[in-house]
Amino acid sequence: MRALAISALVVFVVDQATKWWVVQVLNLKELWAIDVFPPLLNFRMAWNEGINFGLFSAAGDMRRWILIAVALIITAGVLYWVRRDRMGTVAQVFAGLLVGGALGNVLDRLIYGAVADFLNMSCCGIRNPFSFNVADIAVFAGAIGLILFAKPQQE
Repeated sequence: MRALAISALVVFVVDQATKWWVVQVLNLKELWAIDVFPPLLNFRMAWNEGINFGLFSAAGDMRRWILIAVALIITAGVLYWVRRDRMGTVAQVFAGLLVGGALGNVLDRLIYGAVADFLNMSCCGIRNPFSFNVADIAVFAGAIGLILFAKPQQE
Protein backbone atom coordinates (compact mmCIF):
# COMPACT_ATOMS: atom_id res chain seq x y z
CA MET A 1 0.00 0.00 0.00
CA ARG A 2 3.07 2.23 0.17
CA ALA A 3 3.10 2.76 -3.62
CA LEU A 4 -0.58 3.73 -3.51
CA ALA A 5 -0.03 6.24 -0.71
CA ILE A 6 2.99 7.83 -2.38
CA SER A 7 1.37 8.14 -5.81
CA ALA A 8 -1.85 9.50 -4.27
CA LEU A 9 0.09 12.10 -2.28
CA VAL A 10 2.14 13.19 -5.30
CA VAL A 11 -0.96 13.58 -7.48
CA PHE A 12 -2.86 15.43 -4.74
CA VAL A 13 0.02 17.88 -4.14
CA VAL A 14 0.74 18.48 -7.84
CA ASP A 15 -2.97 18.96 -8.56
CA GLN A 16 -3.49 21.44 -5.74
CA ALA A 17 -0.22 23.28 -6.48
CA THR A 18 -1.07 23.73 -10.16
CA LYS A 19 -4.58 24.92 -9.34
CA TRP A 20 -3.27 27.39 -6.77
CA TRP A 21 -0.60 28.70 -9.15
CA VAL A 22 -2.91 29.12 -12.13
CA VAL A 23 -6.02 30.34 -10.29
CA GLN A 24 -4.39 32.53 -7.63
CA VAL A 25 -0.88 33.51 -8.84
CA LEU A 26 -1.66 33.85 -12.56
CA ASN A 27 -5.09 35.20 -11.55
CA LEU A 28 -7.00 33.02 -13.99
CA LYS A 29 -10.08 33.43 -11.79
CA GLU A 30 -10.22 37.06 -12.98
CA LEU A 31 -8.62 36.81 -16.43
CA TRP A 32 -10.57 33.67 -17.46
CA ALA A 33 -8.17 32.91 -20.32
CA ILE A 34 -4.40 32.76 -20.86
CA ASP A 35 -2.94 31.52 -24.13
CA VAL A 36 0.11 29.43 -23.27
CA PHE A 37 0.98 27.63 -26.50
CA PRO A 38 -2.04 28.16 -28.74
CA PRO A 39 -3.90 26.19 -29.90
CA LEU A 40 -2.28 23.17 -28.25
CA LEU A 41 -2.28 24.45 -24.66
CA ASN A 42 -4.34 27.22 -23.16
CA PHE A 43 -5.59 28.03 -19.69
CA ARG A 44 -9.36 28.53 -19.65
CA MET A 45 -11.02 28.93 -16.27
CA ALA A 46 -14.01 26.68 -15.77
CA TRP A 47 -15.69 26.16 -12.40
CA ASN A 48 -17.12 22.69 -12.79
CA GLU A 49 -20.04 22.24 -10.42
CA GLY A 50 -21.08 18.93 -11.97
CA ILE A 51 -19.13 15.89 -13.08
CA ASN A 52 -17.07 15.47 -16.26
CA PHE A 53 -17.82 18.08 -18.91
CA GLY A 54 -20.19 19.86 -16.50
CA LEU A 55 -22.83 17.13 -16.44
CA PHE A 56 -25.37 17.59 -13.61
CA SER A 57 -24.11 21.13 -12.97
CA ALA A 58 -27.63 22.53 -12.57
CA ALA A 59 -28.68 20.29 -9.67
CA GLY A 60 -28.17 22.81 -6.84
CA ASP A 61 -25.96 22.80 -3.72
CA MET A 62 -27.10 19.32 -2.70
CA ARG A 63 -25.31 18.05 -5.82
CA ARG A 64 -22.01 19.30 -4.42
CA TRP A 65 -22.38 17.20 -1.27
CA ILE A 66 -23.62 14.19 -3.21
CA LEU A 67 -20.60 14.36 -5.54
CA ILE A 68 -18.26 14.68 -2.54
CA ALA A 69 -19.89 11.63 -0.93
CA VAL A 70 -19.72 9.62 -4.16
CA ALA A 71 -16.01 10.46 -4.61
CA LEU A 72 -15.24 9.46 -1.03
CA ILE A 73 -17.20 6.21 -1.33
CA ILE A 74 -15.39 5.32 -4.57
CA THR A 75 -12.06 6.18 -2.95
CA ALA A 76 -12.84 3.95 0.04
CA GLY A 77 -13.94 1.18 -2.32
CA VAL A 78 -10.72 1.36 -4.32
CA LEU A 79 -8.62 1.33 -1.14
CA TYR A 80 -10.53 -1.68 0.17
CA TRP A 81 -10.24 -3.52 -3.17
CA VAL A 82 -6.49 -2.95 -3.52
CA ARG A 83 -5.86 -4.02 0.06
CA ARG A 84 -8.18 -7.04 -0.04
CA ASP A 85 -6.69 -8.37 -3.28
CA ARG A 86 -3.14 -7.46 -2.22
CA MET A 87 -2.45 -5.93 -5.60
CA GLY A 88 1.06 -5.44 -6.91
CA THR A 89 3.00 -2.21 -7.12
CA VAL A 90 1.86 -1.23 -10.62
CA ALA A 91 -1.83 -1.57 -9.71
CA GLN A 92 -1.20 0.32 -6.47
CA VAL A 93 0.35 3.21 -8.39
CA PHE A 94 -2.68 3.40 -10.69
CA ALA A 95 -5.00 3.21 -7.69
CA GLY A 96 -3.00 6.03 -6.13
CA LEU A 97 -3.50 8.15 -9.25
CA LEU A 98 -7.25 7.63 -9.00
CA VAL A 99 -7.38 8.27 -5.24
CA GLY A 100 -5.12 11.35 -5.35
CA GLY A 101 -7.09 12.87 -8.21
CA ALA A 102 -10.45 12.16 -6.60
CA LEU A 103 -9.34 13.71 -3.31
CA GLY A 104 -7.92 16.75 -5.14
CA ASN A 105 -11.30 17.41 -6.73
CA VAL A 106 -13.07 16.77 -3.40
CA LEU A 107 -10.93 19.46 -1.78
CA ASP A 108 -11.86 21.89 -4.58
CA ARG A 109 -15.56 21.25 -3.94
CA LEU A 110 -15.03 21.88 -0.22
CA ILE A 111 -13.01 25.09 -0.76
CA TYR A 112 -14.59 26.62 -3.87
CA GLY A 113 -17.92 24.81 -4.14
CA ALA A 114 -16.80 23.58 -7.58
CA VAL A 115 -13.80 21.93 -9.22
CA ALA A 116 -11.24 24.33 -10.68
CA ASP A 117 -10.63 23.24 -14.28
CA PHE A 118 -8.15 25.22 -16.35
CA LEU A 119 -6.31 23.09 -18.93
CA ASN A 120 -7.64 23.39 -22.46
CA MET A 121 -6.12 21.69 -25.48
CA SER A 122 -7.15 21.95 -29.12
CA CYS A 123 -5.53 20.74 -32.29
CA CYS A 124 -5.76 20.49 -36.01
CA GLY A 125 -8.56 22.99 -36.52
CA ILE A 126 -10.80 21.40 -33.88
CA ARG A 127 -11.63 23.74 -30.99
CA ASN A 128 -12.10 21.92 -27.68
CA PRO A 129 -14.63 23.83 -25.54
CA PHE A 130 -13.86 21.84 -22.37
CA SER A 131 -11.29 22.39 -19.63
CA PHE A 132 -9.85 19.87 -17.19
CA ASN A 133 -7.16 19.67 -14.51
CA VAL A 134 -4.34 17.44 -13.26
CA ALA A 135 -6.73 15.51 -11.00
CA ASP A 136 -8.97 14.68 -13.96
CA ILE A 137 -5.98 13.30 -15.88
CA ALA A 138 -4.94 11.22 -12.87
CA VAL A 139 -8.44 9.81 -12.29
CA PHE A 140 -8.74 8.82 -15.94
CA ALA A 141 -5.24 7.29 -16.09
CA GLY A 142 -5.78 5.53 -12.76
CA ALA A 143 -9.08 3.99 -13.87
CA ILE A 144 -7.60 2.76 -17.17
CA GLY A 145 -4.52 1.44 -15.35
CA LEU A 146 -6.66 -0.46 -12.85
CA ILE A 147 -8.67 -2.01 -15.66
CA LEU A 148 -5.45 -3.20 -17.31
CA PHE A 149 -3.29 -4.09 -14.30
CA ALA A 150 -5.58 -4.92 -11.35
CA LYS A 151 -4.32 -8.38 -10.52
CA PRO A 152 -3.72 -9.81 -7.07
CA GLN A 153 -0.10 -10.42 -6.10
CA GLN A 154 1.05 -13.97 -6.42
CA GLU A 155 1.63 -15.72 -3.12
